[in-house]
Amino acid sequence: MLYYLIALFVIAVDQLTKWLVATHMKIGESVTIIPNVLYITSHRNRGAAWGILQGQFWLFYLITIIVVVGLVVYIQRLPRRERLFGVALGFMLGGAIGNFIDRLIRKEVVDFIHTYIFTYDFPIFNIADSALCIGVALVFLQTFVVGAKEKENS
Repeated sequence: MLYYLIALFVIAVDQLTKWLVATHMKIGESVTIIPNVLYITSHRNRGAAWGILQGQFWLFYLITIIVVVGLVVYIQRLPRRERLFGVALGFMLGGAIGNFIDRLIRKEVVDFIHTYIFTYDFPIFNIADSALCIGVALVFLQTFVVGAKEKENS
């Protein structure tokens, strides 16, 4: 149940922030949070990461449905001791559904977190994207760090 609450929280924060940006900012408008580091910039994306596969909604719908079903099945079968992995799956589930809602309702994804890493202008992203990345990072952590320590102890 905890993992679904994490997903629900991600979806709620993601959709709230996207709604705020979509209703209070014009596309291209930007607000400085930390100069040369972090901005809130209203942007739309009809593709996947970095704008690839623009307009291929049927592909995104199909992939997202498969991913969401897979994540739910995996969460249902997850042993109780695999809490970190479950949290990771909750983040990934929330992120996948958050962007799916945008594609389904708006026919585009609202992006707004605009960062510069040193001098690199990183592609604009959103809360759902962040949740997906956090989920993947936690899976790597579970697999390579925690899994390796468990293997050493056995």
